[in-house]
Amino acid sequence: MTNQNTNKALLGLLIILLLTTRAFSQELPFGYPDSKRTKVSINQGWKFHLGNPNASYYETNTDDTFWETVNVPHTLALTSLALDGLQDEKTQLEFHRNVGWYRKTIAVPKNNNKVFLEFEGVHQVTDVWVNGKHVGKHGTGGYTPFHFDITGYVDKGKDNQVTVLADNRRSMVVPPDPGPFDYVKFSGLYRDVYLVEKHPVHIGFNWEAKRAGVTITTPTVDVVNKTATIDIKSVVKNKSNSPAKVTVVTRIINAEGLVVLKLTDDATIAQNNDYEFDQIGSLEDNVQLWDLDNPYLYRVNTEVLVDGKPVDVVENNLGIRKFELNADRGFMLNGKPIELMGFNRHQHYPYIGDAVPDALHYKDMLQFKEFGFNIMRTAHYPQDNAILDACDKLGILVYEEAPSWISMSTDKEWWNNFEQSERVMIRNHRNHPSVIIWGGGINHRGYVPLAHNTAKQEDPTRLTASQGSRWTGWQTSGLTDINANMLYGPFIWDRSEPMFAMEGRVGPEALAPFRKDSLMTGLISWTAHAYYTFHPTHDKASNKIDRTRSGGMTIFRNPRPELHWYKAELRKEPFVYLLEAWKKGQDSITVFSNAQSVELSINGKIIETKFPSKDTIYDGLHHAPFLFKNLKYADGEVKAKAIFKDGKTKEVVHKTAGQPYAIELMLDTVGRQFTADGADILMAYATVVDKKGTPITDYKGKVSFSVNKNATVVGDGAAINANPMFTEYGIAPALIKAGTTAGEVKIKVSAKGLKSANATVPLTSYNPNVLASDAKPIYDFKKVRIDIGANDQLVQFGWDFWNGNGEEKKSHKLPEFNNAEVSLATNSTDGVLRCLGEMNVIGKYGFVYGDGVLCIDEKGLSINFKGLPKGSYKLTTYHHAPQSNSDEMDPNKEKLKEIKILNIPYERKLTVTAGDNSKEVLVTEGKMMQFNEPGKNTILFTVKDEGTAEVSIQGTTGKGIWLNGIILQEWKK
Repeated sequence: MTNQNTNKALLGLLIILLLTTRAFSQELPFGYPDSKRTKVSINQGWKFHLGNPNASYYETNTDDTFWETVNVPHTLALTSLALDGLQDEKTQLEFHRNVGWYRKTIAVPKNNNKVFLEFEGVHQVTDVWVNGKHVGKHGTGGYTPFHFDITGYVDKGKDNQVTVLADNRRSMVVPPDPGPFDYVKFSGLYRDVYLVEKHPVHIGFNWEAKRAGVTITTPTVDVVNKTATIDIKSVVKNKSNSPAKVTVVTRIINAEGLVVLKLTDDATIAQNNDYEFDQIGSLEDNVQLWDLDNPYLYRVNTEVLVDGKPVDVVENNLGIRKFELNADRGFMLNGKPIELMGFNRHQHYPYIGDAVPDALHYKDMLQFKEFGFNIMRTAHYPQDNAILDACDKLGILVYEEAPSWISMSTDKEWWNNFEQSERVMIRNHRNHPSVIIWGGGINHRGYVPLAHNTAKQEDPTRLTASQGSRWTGWQTSGLTDINANMLYGPFIWDRSEPMFAMEGRVGPEALAPFRKDSLMTGLISWTAHAYYTFHPTHDKASNKIDRTRSGGMTIFRNPRPELHWYKAELRKEPFVYLLEAWKKGQDSITVFSNAQSVELSINGKIIETKFPSKDTIYDGLHHAPFLFKNLKYADGEVKAKAIFKDGKTKEVVHKTAGQPYAIELMLDTVGRQFTADGADILMAYATVVDKKGTPITDYKGKVSFSVNKNATVVGDGAAINANPMFTEYGIAPALIKAGTTAGEVKIKVSAKGLKSANATVPLTSYNPNVLASDAKPIYDFKKVRIDIGANDQLVQFGWDFWNGNGEEKKSHKLPEFNNAEVSLATNSTDGVLRCLGEMNVIGKYGFVYGDGVLCIDEKGLSINFKGLPKGSYKLTTYHHAPQSNSDEMDPNKEKLKEIKILNIPYERKLTVTAGDNSKEVLVTEGKMMQFNEPGKNTILFTVKDEGTAEVSIQGTTGKGIWLNGIILQEWKK
């Protein structure tokens, strides 16, 4: 299929998906808001040419027939683990210092919309042409997003040709260039690309300006009373030729899709102007806090209407959390001290460099969670949106920094680009709850006023951290909030402020001092994964097969055995791990466990029972390693049995390995799908084992991978030593790249003289329509809250009020529900209704359940609805017996003397019935209810065509029935 036909097909699919989404939404109570905005991935089917920076390949008559067809994310060239044998410098004078030309035909519908190209990241200077005309240049760096308005360059209703020049040549003014740096700056069109359409009246991109897009903050988070105040600033642009009457509706939506807060504001925006809607509201009910164990996410749906018709909508996640750095207790999250323990992370993968699909970004953070790490630092540059999304969803904190590494230029343009990169980074990621720290300095050099001030100007809600090291001179926090240094050995520190290791060593000996000292607030170890570098002195710098450096895991994300100790130290689940393989010459064994003791046996004979090591190097750890020494080796097996405090046990066995016999294949499919987008990658791991399944950790041969037509092995046939693959720790890894046809992928692994293995994985279909695939239901139910009491009641803020006088039985209008009515009635003619007002109860909604109506009727009380629209409803009723909390300052002292209603006996347990539904509720009492819920019952009922409904409340002893207030809400069928 040609590019032109492919894009026509994508456009047709987009229209079908939008129609499908709208049709489905209409089945919901209040579906996903309609809009004119579309966002379509255009990652597939680019034509690619390497080199020739001065060519005119942007011209429309360029013949790209013989160019390579590629999919994004894409790197200019695949890279061997030995950096293609190139002996470059840390300034990276040659490696990937090239340009790439990318061309693609896109279809643009004929309408009045504005049209944009959105790039998440391109290395490193980018020029874009549409239909041969130069649209613009992005020159601030390769680690932050940007966009171009191409409305005036496209022919609507026709196919249009887009050309991108990704220039990765060394620059004197684009940080982290000109270098040096201890990581490789890879190349290419390496992050996602989108075609975005918006109505002329729309919300812009967050990174356009300090006041742009949507900015969400939580000025107040009360972790005691579980309340929060939310401020949403939405900048709407009017790019039409006339003023627009604009309404912005912002909905805060919980995880079940229910709108818990709705804010509406109007403004008239002049043509070619913009307006900032500043909306603020509070959540009082059962606020779910975002934290490490329960990363609860609300959605903030911002809808734009012109003359009452929806034209645009954007949605952001919201995590409600409170954090601070306390001088005595360290970092606090939601009022509790948290020890920050995690790893630095470089974004690149083997062979593909920085061209990492979203699924692998997510897998990295899922692996962090598996080991118990609670923070990730983006070393040393802004990273992909997908990594922040993953941290939001999984509950991992983030320290993000602008691109740098030790050197600072004296060129004003370099500083302008550094500052702009930081601003765009913050604007792009400011709504992510996982982000708690912005880099306030230059990596290794300590705090930099410009970096700190820029961060505070863009986002004063978060902390900044200095970034010092001993080899550039010890620094304090300086202007920044956090004294953050690289702690790889002895350091100078006067203890006048907390110390935070933004880099440091790995393992129990490294972590112990931080566990022991409350002023050492955390350790982000170096690094999570082995990484590419031209650093000349590291231990593998001259290795001809694998020159990757450091890493608690290999560059293939295979954990090194020593890393498993963190699962014992940081996780709560019972855990035991035996570090060493059992082979000839082994005279010691190390066991990692969070057990109380460990029993070691060899070939069934118990050798010794140990407790965690008391060596002083482990002082402060919760679970130091178990060390068994002076063992007498014997062929067979060694077994470690962990014995926990509750008496339960968990065992692990290592056996003496025999001769290599077979291969076992594992595909890392946990927590993800494998998507047929032509760029998704699945990690595969082949383990060499003996006849009994024992891994051969020192296998010297190579393993070959092969797949069917639905996928490829990355590096296969590319002469980069990727396939066949050597083993490390007995495991040969491979990257399996998806094709573009959904179906089943069959993977086979084989090695000379070994039994082969096979595995299959489904390749799911790909939907390029981002908004359609991300759409979630919104249940925007009408709701009324009514505080019931006497005429002198103190009404609850934000509630409607229903006043009564003794036996008065007036009905109450419900304007929200087509002026339906609600009334109260005793269930017999002998019943009595008494109203109480102006009482006080300490507690949330204390004015609601501090007064109310008391029904004295053996047959109970009825709540009757008349004229309700047909549908389903949820009714919440409050049942609390108040006690006076007034004192001599009460303005109605005479009433205090006369109150008798409080002395009337009342029911302690009630039954609430609506149709066939019946529920029991316990009546609460008293005046101190700050930390206790009042008696509260929720019941569902249905209104049929006649528009009436009755909810009955009954006791069992003929005593009084308290009803303080009601909440009526539409509900799902």
